[in-house]
Amino acid sequence: MYPEISLHIDGAWCKAASGKTDAVLNPATGEEIGRVPIVGKADLDRALAAAQKGFEAWRKVSAFERYKLMRKAAEILRGRGDEIGKICTLEQGKPFAESRLEPVSGADVIDWFAEEARRTYGSVIPARFGNVSQNTIKVPIGPVAAFTPWNFPINQAVRKISGALATGCSIIIKGPENTPGSCAALVSAFVEAGLPPGALNLVYGVPAEVSEYLIPHPVIRKVSFTGSTAVGKHLAGIAGRHMKLVTMELGGHSPAIVCPDADVDHAVKMLAFAKFRNAGQICTNPSRFLIHDSLYDSFVEKFIAVAKAVKVGDGMNPETKMGPLAHARRVEAMEGLVSDAAKRGAKIRTGGKRIGNKGFFFEPTVMEEVPLDARIMNEEPFGPLAPMMRYKDMDAAIAEANRLQYGLAAYAFTRSEATANAVSAAIESGMVTVNHHGFGLPEVPFGGIKDSGYGTEGGAGALDAYMTTKFVTQARMA
Repeated sequence: MYPEISLHIDGAWCKAASGKTDAVLNPATGEEIGRVPIVGKADLDRALAAAQKGFEAWRKVSAFERYKLMRKAAEILRGRGDEIGKICTLEQGKPFAESRLEPVSGADVIDWFAEEARRTYGSVIPARFGNVSQNTIKVPIGPVAAFTPWNFPINQAVRKISGALATGCSIIIKGPENTPGSCAALVSAFVEAGLPPGALNLVYGVPAEVSEYLIPHPVIRKVSFTGSTAVGKHLAGIAGRHMKLVTMELGGHSPAIVCPDADVDHAVKMLAFAKFRNAGQICTNPSRFLIHDSLYDSFVEKFIAVAKAVKVGDGMNPETKMGPLAHARRVEAMEGLVSDAAKRGAKIRTGGKRIGNKGFFFEPTVMEEVPLDARIMNEEPFGPLAPMMRYKDMDAAIAEANRLQYGLAAYAFTRSEATANAVSAAIESGMVTVNHHGFGLPEVPFGGIKDSGYGTEGGAGALDAYMTTKFVTQARMA
Protein backbone atom coordinates (compact mmCIF):
# COMPACT_ATOMS: atom_id res chain seq x y z
CA MET A 1 0.00 0.00 0.00
CA TYR A 2 2.87 2.41 0.65
CA PRO A 3 4.31 4.11 -2.47
CA GLU A 4 7.90 4.32 -3.61
CA ILE A 5 9.17 7.77 -2.65
CA SER A 6 11.12 9.99 -5.06
CA LEU A 7 12.30 13.55 -5.36
CA HIS A 8 10.70 15.81 -7.96
CA ILE A 9 13.15 18.13 -9.70
CA ASP A 10 12.72 20.00 -12.96
CA GLY A 11 9.57 18.15 -13.94
CA ALA A 12 10.90 14.62 -13.29
CA TRP A 13 10.66 12.12 -10.45
CA CYS A 14 14.13 10.95 -9.46
CA LYS A 15 16.35 9.57 -6.72
CA ALA A 16 19.09 11.38 -4.83
CA ALA A 17 22.33 11.56 -6.78
CA SER A 18 24.19 9.81 -3.96
CA GLY A 19 21.59 7.06 -3.66
CA LYS A 20 21.30 7.83 0.05
CA THR A 21 17.96 7.00 1.70
CA ASP A 22 16.42 6.88 5.15
CA ALA A 23 13.70 4.69 6.64
CA VAL A 24 10.03 5.66 6.80
CA LEU A 25 8.31 4.03 9.79
CA ASN A 26 4.71 3.17 10.53
CA PRO A 27 4.22 4.77 13.99
CA ALA A 28 1.54 2.22 14.86
CA THR A 29 4.06 -0.63 14.61
CA GLY A 30 7.48 0.99 14.59
CA GLU A 31 8.28 -1.02 11.47
CA GLU A 32 9.85 0.25 8.26
CA ILE A 33 7.36 0.70 5.42
CA GLY A 34 9.50 2.52 2.86
CA ARG A 35 12.59 4.58 2.12
CA VAL A 36 12.90 8.31 1.50
CA PRO A 37 15.73 9.75 -0.66
CA ILE A 38 18.09 12.17 1.11
CA VAL A 39 19.42 14.99 -1.05
CA GLY A 40 22.96 16.31 -1.26
CA LYS A 41 24.28 19.58 -2.64
CA ALA A 42 24.24 18.28 -6.22
CA ASP A 43 20.51 17.61 -5.97
CA LEU A 44 19.87 21.01 -4.40
CA ASP A 45 21.85 22.73 -7.14
CA ARG A 46 19.66 21.01 -9.72
CA ALA A 47 16.54 22.08 -7.84
CA LEU A 48 17.76 25.69 -7.63
CA ALA A 49 18.52 25.83 -11.34
CA ALA A 50 15.12 24.31 -12.07
CA ALA A 51 13.35 26.79 -9.77
CA GLN A 52 15.01 29.72 -11.54
CA LYS A 53 14.02 28.35 -14.94
CA GLY A 54 10.54 27.48 -13.71
CA PHE A 55 10.04 30.98 -12.34
CA GLU A 56 10.90 32.61 -15.64
CA ALA A 57 8.28 30.44 -17.37
CA TRP A 58 5.56 30.43 -14.70
CA ARG A 59 5.61 34.17 -14.00
CA LYS A 60 4.59 34.79 -17.63
CA VAL A 61 1.46 32.65 -17.29
CA SER A 62 -1.60 34.83 -16.68
CA ALA A 63 -3.40 34.73 -13.35
CA PHE A 64 -6.44 33.28 -15.12
CA GLU A 65 -4.44 30.41 -16.65
CA ARG A 66 -2.71 29.73 -13.32
CA TYR A 67 -6.16 29.64 -11.74
CA LYS A 68 -7.40 27.02 -14.22
CA LEU A 69 -4.38 24.76 -13.70
CA MET A 70 -4.59 25.01 -9.93
CA ARG A 71 -8.29 24.21 -9.95
CA LYS A 72 -7.48 21.10 -11.97
CA ALA A 73 -4.85 20.10 -9.41
CA ALA A 74 -7.42 20.58 -6.64
CA GLU A 75 -9.87 18.25 -8.34
CA ILE A 76 -7.18 15.59 -8.79
CA LEU A 77 -6.26 15.84 -5.12
CA ARG A 78 -9.89 15.84 -3.97
CA GLY A 79 -10.62 12.72 -5.99
CA ARG A 80 -7.85 10.77 -4.24
CA GLY A 81 -8.97 11.37 -0.68
CA ASP A 82 -9.19 7.72 0.33
CA GLU A 83 -5.97 6.70 -1.41
CA ILE A 84 -3.91 9.52 0.07
CA GLY A 85 -5.63 9.18 3.44
CA LYS A 86 -4.35 5.61 3.74
CA ILE A 87 -0.82 6.75 2.93
CA CYS A 88 -1.06 9.49 5.54
CA THR A 89 -2.29 7.12 8.25
CA LEU A 90 0.43 4.58 7.46
CA GLU A 91 3.26 7.09 7.80
CA GLN A 92 1.85 9.61 10.30
CA GLY A 93 -0.48 7.52 12.46
CA LYS A 94 -3.59 9.70 12.74
CA PRO A 95 -6.96 7.95 12.33
CA PHE A 96 -8.01 7.41 8.73
CA ALA A 97 -11.06 9.62 9.22
CA GLU A 98 -8.70 12.51 9.98
CA SER A 99 -6.15 11.57 7.32
CA ARG A 100 -8.62 11.52 4.44
CA LEU A 101 -9.66 15.07 5.33
CA GLU A 102 -6.16 16.34 4.57
CA PRO A 103 -6.37 16.01 0.76
CA VAL A 104 -10.00 17.16 0.78
CA SER A 105 -9.31 20.29 2.82
CA GLY A 106 -6.04 20.74 0.94
CA ALA A 107 -8.01 20.92 -2.30
CA ASP A 108 -10.14 23.67 -0.76
CA VAL A 109 -6.96 25.61 0.01
CA ILE A 110 -5.78 25.30 -3.59
CA ASP A 111 -9.16 26.46 -4.87
CA TRP A 112 -9.19 29.48 -2.60
CA PHE A 113 -5.65 30.64 -3.44
CA ALA A 114 -6.30 30.12 -7.15
CA GLU A 115 -9.42 32.27 -6.97
CA GLU A 116 -7.88 34.95 -4.78
CA ALA A 117 -4.83 35.39 -7.02
CA ARG A 118 -7.13 36.56 -9.81
CA ARG A 119 -7.86 39.58 -7.64
CA THR A 120 -4.37 40.75 -6.72
CA TYR A 121 -5.17 44.24 -7.90
CA GLY A 122 -2.82 47.18 -8.15
CA SER A 123 -3.87 50.78 -7.66
CA VAL A 124 -3.95 54.17 -9.35
CA ILE A 125 -2.53 57.04 -7.32
CA PRO A 126 -3.76 60.53 -8.25
CA ALA A 127 -0.84 62.50 -9.62
CA ARG A 128 0.06 66.12 -8.91
CA PHE A 129 0.45 66.94 -12.58
CA GLY A 130 -1.91 66.31 -15.48
CA ASN A 131 0.61 64.58 -17.73
CA VAL A 132 1.77 62.08 -15.07
CA SER A 133 0.34 58.67 -14.23
CA GLN A 134 1.14 56.80 -10.99
CA ASN A 135 0.32 53.13 -10.58
CA THR A 136 1.19 50.18 -8.42
CA ILE A 137 1.26 46.59 -9.64
CA LYS A 138 1.88 43.40 -7.71
CA VAL A 139 4.56 41.09 -9.09
CA PRO A 140 5.81 37.67 -7.91
CA ILE A 141 8.78 37.90 -5.57
CA GLY A 142 10.68 34.98 -7.15
CA PRO A 143 11.72 31.41 -6.30
CA VAL A 144 10.62 30.26 -2.84
CA ALA A 145 12.23 27.84 -0.38
CA ALA A 146 9.61 26.26 1.89
CA PHE A 147 10.02 23.88 4.82
CA THR A 148 7.09 21.81 6.07
CA PRO A 149 6.44 19.58 9.12
CA TRP A 150 5.23 16.02 9.54
CA ASN A 151 2.11 16.58 11.65
CA PHE A 152 0.00 17.77 8.68
CA PRO A 153 2.04 16.66 5.67
CA ILE A 154 -0.49 17.98 3.13
CA ASN A 155 -2.23 20.85 4.88
CA GLN A 156 0.98 22.66 5.78
CA ALA A 157 2.68 22.12 2.42
CA VAL A 158 -0.39 23.02 0.37
CA ARG A 159 -0.56 26.54 1.81
CA LYS A 160 3.03 27.28 0.83
CA ILE A 161 2.74 25.68 -2.60
CA SER A 162 -0.58 27.36 -3.36
CA GLY A 163 0.58 30.80 -2.20
CA ALA A 164 3.69 30.60 -4.35
CA LEU A 165 2.12 29.17 -7.49
CA ALA A 166 -0.98 31.35 -7.38
CA THR A 167 1.14 34.50 -7.46
CA GLY A 168 3.52 33.30 -10.18
CA CYS A 169 6.45 32.17 -8.04
CA SER A 170 8.30 28.90 -8.36
CA ILE A 171 9.01 26.85 -5.24
CA ILE A 172 11.35 24.26 -3.78
CA ILE A 173 9.57 22.51 -0.96
CA LYS A 174 11.53 20.51 1.59
CA GLY A 175 9.01 17.86 2.53
CA PRO A 176 8.91 15.99 5.86
CA GLU A 177 11.12 12.89 5.98
CA ASN A 178 8.78 11.15 8.45
CA THR A 179 5.74 11.58 6.19
CA PRO A 180 7.04 11.90 2.61
CA GLY A 181 4.33 9.95 0.80
CA SER A 182 1.51 12.38 1.55
CA CYS A 183 3.55 15.38 0.45
CA ALA A 184 4.59 13.58 -2.76
CA ALA A 185 0.93 12.85 -3.53
CA LEU A 186 0.17 16.55 -3.22
CA VAL A 187 2.99 17.48 -5.59
CA SER A 188 1.85 14.78 -8.01
CA ALA A 189 -1.57 16.42 -8.31
CA PHE A 190 0.04 19.66 -9.49
CA VAL A 191 2.36 17.85 -11.87
CA GLU A 192 -0.50 15.92 -13.44
CA ALA A 193 -2.48 19.14 -13.82
CA GLY A 194 0.18 20.38 -16.23
CA LEU A 195 2.52 22.57 -14.19
CA PRO A 196 5.63 23.50 -16.22
CA PRO A 197 8.96 21.86 -15.23
CA GLY A 198 10.76 23.64 -12.43
CA ALA A 199 7.76 25.55 -11.10
CA LEU A 200 7.37 23.04 -8.25
CA ASN A 201 10.28 20.99 -6.91
CA LEU A 202 10.18 18.52 -4.00
CA VAL A 203 13.20 17.45 -1.95
CA TYR A 204 13.85 15.60 1.29
CA GLY A 205 16.99 15.66 3.37
CA VAL A 206 18.76 16.53 6.59
CA PRO A 207 16.79 19.65 7.64
CA ALA A 208 19.75 21.75 8.79
CA GLU A 209 21.81 20.93 5.71
CA VAL A 210 18.98 21.70 3.27
CA SER A 211 17.89 24.94 4.94
CA GLU A 212 21.39 26.29 5.43
CA TYR A 213 22.15 25.69 1.76
CA LEU A 214 18.93 26.93 0.21
CA ILE A 215 18.16 30.03 2.28
CA PRO A 216 21.37 31.98 1.58
CA HIS A 217 21.42 31.01 -2.10
CA PRO A 218 20.93 33.99 -4.43
CA VAL A 219 18.23 32.19 -6.44
CA ILE A 220 15.93 32.06 -3.41
CA ARG A 221 13.96 35.26 -2.75
CA LYS A 222 11.42 34.14 -0.15
CA VAL A 223 11.42 31.63 2.74
CA SER A 224 8.42 30.00 4.42
CA PHE A 225 8.90 27.75 7.46
CA THR A 226 6.57 25.85 9.77
CA GLY A 227 8.15 24.26 12.82
CA SER A 228 9.60 24.90 16.24
CA THR A 229 10.39 28.34 17.58
CA ALA A 230 14.05 27.51 18.16
CA VAL A 231 14.61 26.37 14.58
CA GLY A 232 12.48 29.19 13.20
CA LYS A 233 14.59 31.82 14.96
CA HIS A 234 17.74 30.24 13.57
CA LEU A 235 16.41 30.16 10.01
CA ALA A 236 15.03 33.70 10.27
CA GLY A 237 18.49 34.82 11.30
CA ILE A 238 20.02 33.24 8.20
CA ALA A 239 17.34 34.81 6.02
CA GLY A 240 17.84 38.21 7.63
CA ARG A 241 21.55 38.21 6.92
CA HIS A 242 20.72 37.70 3.25
CA MET A 243 17.72 40.06 3.10
CA LYS A 244 15.21 37.31 2.32
CA LEU A 245 11.52 37.84 3.00
CA VAL A 246 10.23 35.23 5.47
CA THR A 247 6.98 33.80 6.81
CA MET A 248 7.38 31.95 10.12
CA GLU A 249 4.62 29.76 11.57
CA LEU A 250 6.19 28.54 14.81
CA GLY A 251 5.30 26.85 18.06
CA GLY A 252 2.47 27.62 20.44
CA HIS A 253 1.25 26.96 23.98
CA SER A 254 -2.42 27.78 23.64
CA PRO A 255 -4.42 28.87 26.69
CA ALA A 256 -8.04 27.76 26.90
CA ILE A 257 -10.08 29.97 29.23
CA VAL A 258 -13.38 28.59 30.52
CA CYS A 259 -15.35 31.53 31.92
CA PRO A 260 -17.76 31.26 34.88
CA ASP A 261 -20.82 31.49 32.59
CA ALA A 262 -19.57 28.87 30.09
CA ASP A 263 -21.58 25.84 29.02
CA VAL A 264 -19.41 23.20 30.69
CA ASP A 265 -20.56 20.26 28.61
CA HIS A 266 -19.97 22.16 25.38
CA ALA A 267 -16.56 23.38 26.54
CA VAL A 268 -15.47 19.88 27.55
CA LYS A 269 -16.62 18.41 24.25
CA MET A 270 -14.89 21.02 22.10
CA LEU A 271 -11.66 21.21 24.08
CA ALA A 272 -11.25 17.45 24.46
CA PHE A 273 -11.70 17.01 20.73
CA ALA A 274 -9.11 19.71 20.05
CA LYS A 275 -6.69 18.34 22.64
CA PHE A 276 -6.61 14.72 21.50
CA ARG A 277 -7.00 15.27 17.76
CA ASN A 278 -3.87 14.03 15.97
CA ALA A 279 -2.67 12.82 19.40
CA GLY A 280 -2.18 16.44 20.43
CA GLN A 281 0.43 17.01 17.73
CA ILE A 282 -1.03 20.30 16.53
CA CYS A 283 0.59 23.70 17.03
CA THR A 284 -2.78 25.33 17.80
CA ASN A 285 -4.25 22.73 20.14
CA PRO A 286 -5.16 23.79 23.70
CA SER A 287 -2.27 23.13 26.07
CA ARG A 288 -3.06 25.14 29.22
CA PHE A 289 -6.60 24.81 30.58
CA LEU A 290 -7.66 27.79 32.72
CA ILE A 291 -10.96 26.95 34.42
CA HIS A 292 -12.93 29.31 36.65
CA ASP A 293 -13.09 28.12 40.23
CA SER A 294 -16.89 27.80 40.18
CA LEU A 295 -16.76 25.31 37.27
CA TYR A 296 -13.40 23.70 37.88
CA ASP A 297 -14.38 20.44 39.60
CA SER A 298 -17.23 19.72 37.20
CA PHE A 299 -15.13 20.52 34.13
CA VAL A 300 -12.16 18.42 35.21
CA GLU A 301 -14.20 15.34 36.11
CA LYS A 302 -16.06 15.46 32.80
CA PHE A 303 -12.84 16.03 30.86
CA ILE A 304 -11.20 13.05 32.58
CA ALA A 305 -14.18 10.88 31.65
CA VAL A 306 -13.79 11.86 28.01
CA ALA A 307 -10.03 11.25 28.12
CA LYS A 308 -10.51 7.77 29.57
CA ALA A 309 -13.06 6.94 26.86
CA VAL A 310 -10.78 7.88 23.93
CA LYS A 311 -10.12 4.78 21.85
CA VAL A 312 -6.37 4.70 21.18
CA GLY A 313 -5.04 2.40 18.47
CA ASP A 314 -3.92 1.90 14.90
CA GLY A 315 -5.32 4.66 12.73
CA MET A 316 -6.51 2.14 10.16
CA ASN A 317 -8.94 0.69 12.70
CA PRO A 318 -12.28 2.50 12.14
CA GLU A 319 -12.94 2.48 15.90
CA THR A 320 -9.73 4.40 16.67
CA LYS A 321 -10.20 7.99 17.84
CA MET A 322 -6.54 8.73 18.61
CA GLY A 323 -3.57 7.20 16.86
CA PRO A 324 0.07 6.90 17.92
CA LEU A 325 2.58 9.68 18.27
CA ALA A 326 4.66 10.21 15.16
CA HIS A 327 7.92 8.66 16.34
CA ALA A 328 9.83 7.42 19.38
CA ARG A 329 11.19 10.89 20.16
CA ARG A 330 7.66 12.14 20.83
CA VAL A 331 7.05 9.31 23.30
CA GLU A 332 10.28 10.18 25.11
CA ALA A 333 9.23 13.84 25.17
CA MET A 334 5.85 12.99 26.74
CA GLU A 335 7.47 10.77 29.36
CA GLY A 336 9.90 13.56 30.22
CA LEU A 337 7.16 16.18 30.63
CA VAL A 338 4.98 13.91 32.77
CA SER A 339 7.90 12.83 34.96
CA ASP A 340 9.02 16.41 35.50
CA ALA A 341 5.50 17.56 36.43
CA ALA A 342 5.02 14.68 38.86
CA LYS A 343 8.34 15.37 40.56
CA ARG A 344 7.23 18.96 41.09
CA GLY A 345 3.99 17.92 42.78
CA ALA A 346 1.50 17.60 39.92
CA LYS A 347 -1.26 15.00 40.25
CA ILE A 348 -1.68 12.73 37.23
CA ARG A 349 -5.43 12.13 37.21
CA THR A 350 -5.44 9.80 34.21
CA GLY A 351 -2.93 8.56 31.68
CA GLY A 352 0.71 9.55 31.84
CA LYS A 353 2.23 6.41 30.37
CA ARG A 354 3.23 4.81 27.12
CA ILE A 355 0.83 2.15 25.84
CA GLY A 356 2.56 -1.15 25.11
CA ASN A 357 5.96 -1.63 23.48
CA LYS A 358 4.86 -1.83 19.85
CA GLY A 359 4.48 1.45 18.03
CA PHE A 360 4.50 4.89 19.63
CA PHE A 361 1.24 5.07 21.58
CA PHE A 362 0.72 7.28 24.64
CA GLU A 363 -2.26 7.61 26.97
CA PRO A 364 -4.51 10.68 26.90
CA THR A 365 -3.30 12.45 30.04
CA VAL A 366 -4.90 14.90 32.46
CA MET A 367 -2.90 16.65 35.21
CA GLU A 368 -3.89 18.85 38.12
CA GLU A 369 -1.98 21.14 40.49
CA VAL A 370 0.83 21.60 37.99
CA PRO A 371 3.25 24.29 39.24
CA LEU A 372 4.20 27.09 36.88
CA ASP A 373 7.85 26.06 36.92
CA ALA A 374 7.03 22.62 35.48
CA ARG A 375 8.35 22.14 31.97
CA ILE A 376 4.89 21.43 30.56
CA MET A 377 3.74 24.89 31.65
CA ASN A 378 6.57 26.52 29.71
CA GLU A 379 7.42 24.24 26.78
CA GLU A 380 5.10 23.38 23.91
CA PRO A 381 3.94 19.82 24.78
CA PHE A 382 2.89 18.76 21.26
CA GLY A 383 1.17 15.67 22.58
CA PRO A 384 -1.95 14.41 24.42
CA LEU A 385 -1.22 16.13 27.75
CA ALA A 386 -3.80 18.40 29.40
CA PRO A 387 -2.69 20.40 32.47
CA MET A 388 -5.61 21.92 34.41
CA MET A 389 -5.47 25.20 36.35
CA ARG A 390 -8.14 27.00 38.36
CA TYR A 391 -8.52 30.76 38.52
CA LYS A 392 -10.71 33.08 40.59
CA ASP A 393 -10.78 36.30 38.55
CA MET A 394 -10.37 37.13 34.90
CA ASP A 395 -7.30 39.30 35.42
CA ALA A 396 -5.45 36.26 36.77
CA ALA A 397 -6.55 34.12 33.81
CA ILE A 398 -5.42 36.75 31.30
CA ALA A 399 -2.10 37.15 33.10
CA GLU A 400 -1.44 33.43 32.83
CA ALA A 401 -2.60 33.32 29.22
CA ASN A 402 -0.09 36.05 28.36
CA ARG A 403 2.75 34.87 30.63
CA LEU A 404 4.66 32.99 27.94
CA GLN A 405 6.35 34.35 24.84
CA TYR A 406 4.15 32.13 22.67
CA GLY A 407 1.25 33.82 20.91
CA LEU A 408 -0.18 31.53 18.25
CA ALA A 409 -3.70 30.50 19.31
CA ALA A 410 -6.11 30.83 22.23
CA TYR A 411 -9.56 29.51 23.18
CA ALA A 412 -12.35 30.97 25.28
CA PHE A 413 -15.78 29.72 26.31
CA THR A 414 -18.51 32.07 27.57
CA ARG A 415 -22.18 32.82 27.01
CA SER A 416 -21.55 36.58 27.23
CA GLU A 417 -20.72 38.56 24.11
CA ALA A 418 -19.19 41.29 26.27
CA THR A 419 -16.91 38.78 27.99
CA ALA A 420 -15.99 37.22 24.64
CA ASN A 421 -15.00 40.63 23.28
CA ALA A 422 -13.03 41.53 26.39
CA VAL A 423 -11.12 38.23 26.49
CA SER A 424 -10.39 38.32 22.76
CA ALA A 425 -8.97 41.83 23.08
CA ALA A 426 -6.86 41.06 26.16
CA ILE A 427 -5.21 37.83 25.03
CA GLU A 428 -1.89 38.31 23.23
CA SER A 429 -2.35 35.87 20.38
CA GLY A 430 -2.44 35.88 16.62
CA MET A 431 -5.68 33.86 16.67
CA VAL A 432 -8.52 33.56 19.18
CA THR A 433 -11.55 31.29 18.83
CA VAL A 434 -14.58 31.61 21.12
CA ASN A 435 -17.06 28.77 21.73
CA HIS A 436 -16.00 26.79 18.66
CA HIS A 437 -13.06 25.71 16.49
CA GLY A 438 -12.49 28.48 13.99
CA PHE A 439 -8.86 28.01 12.92
CA GLY A 440 -7.38 26.81 9.66
CA LEU A 441 -9.98 27.72 7.04
CA PRO A 442 -8.42 28.87 3.75
CA GLU A 443 -10.04 32.29 3.84
CA VAL A 444 -9.01 33.30 7.38
CA PRO A 445 -5.58 34.39 8.66
CA PHE A 446 -3.32 31.72 10.14
CA GLY A 447 -0.30 32.89 12.09
CA GLY A 448 1.04 34.05 15.43
CA ILE A 449 2.85 36.84 17.22
CA LYS A 450 5.79 37.03 19.65
CA ASP A 451 7.80 33.77 19.59
CA SER A 452 5.09 32.07 17.56
CA GLY A 453 6.30 33.76 14.40
CA TYR A 454 5.07 36.37 11.98
CA GLY A 455 3.14 36.53 8.74
CA THR A 456 0.05 34.58 7.80
CA GLU A 457 -0.52 31.46 5.72
CA GLY A 458 -4.26 32.00 5.34
CA GLY A 459 -6.56 34.74 4.18
CA ALA A 460 -5.79 37.44 1.64
CA GLY A 461 -2.66 38.49 3.49
CA ALA A 462 -1.03 35.15 2.70
CA LEU A 463 -0.68 36.14 -0.95
CA ASP A 464 1.08 39.40 -0.11
CA ALA A 465 4.02 37.43 1.28
CA TYR A 466 4.77 36.07 -2.20
CA MET A 467 4.54 39.38 -4.04
CA THR A 468 6.19 42.76 -4.11
CA THR A 469 4.43 46.01 -4.92
CA LYS A 470 6.06 47.80 -7.83
CA PHE A 471 5.46 51.50 -8.34
CA VAL A 472 5.40 52.75 -11.92
CA THR A 473 5.11 56.42 -12.81
CA GLN A 474 5.13 57.85 -16.30
CA ALA A 475 5.12 61.35 -17.72
CA ARG A 476 3.40 61.64 -21.08
CA MET A 477 5.50 63.49 -23.62
CA ALA A 478 3.87 66.01 -25.92
